[in-house]
Amino acid sequence: MFSLFQRAQTVSNYVLTLVMTMAAVISVSWLIQLHFSEHGSIPAHISVNKAVNTMKYSRNFGGRPNSGKENVRLAFDVTTDLSSLFNWNTKQVFVYLVGEYPGKKDEVSKVVFWDKIIPTKEDSILELTDVRSKYSVWDYYPNLHNKTATLKLEYNIQPHVGPLIWGTADAFTQLQFPEIL
Repeated sequence: MFSLFQRAQTVSNYVLTLVMTMAAVISVSWLIQLHFSEHGSIPAHISVNKAVNTMKYSRNFGGRPNSGKENVRLAFDVTTDLSSLFNWNTKQVFVYLVGEYPGKKDEVSKVVFWDKIIPTKEDSILELTDVRSKYSVWDYYPNLHNKTATLKLEYNIQPHVGPLIWGTADAFTQLQFPEIL
């Protein structure tokens, strides 16, 4: 080692290699632990109390001044225990209620009605009753009424170190979008 710059570069390369190796080991060990835990089978219960379909003419709701869009809002109940998703590497869990319904030409449309960030294991037991949907949902195509949607509770595990993990709770319910009010 001839110069101070070469010595600093050698030390920084060594430290960077150690940090990257530690991150890889943490990610792999977390994925192995998650694989053997019960993260794939989260029990849940979803029920829809009320569904409302209205016509909106605002751009904020997908419409235009002379042609509106059907907008659907829900009131629902959700019960689930997400505590098995938390371990030493879990930063937070993002949970959301999704509606899937058939679109045109064999495509499936997916819309999000509600979401929540669960920051700690203590907050991971959800017993929500008569919750209003956070988002007013509309489709790219003109009509939503009389389409049947499957409501699912999905989650995203966000670790401190490692890749994001997506999953679906073991609950779903069917919902037929109502006629326009």
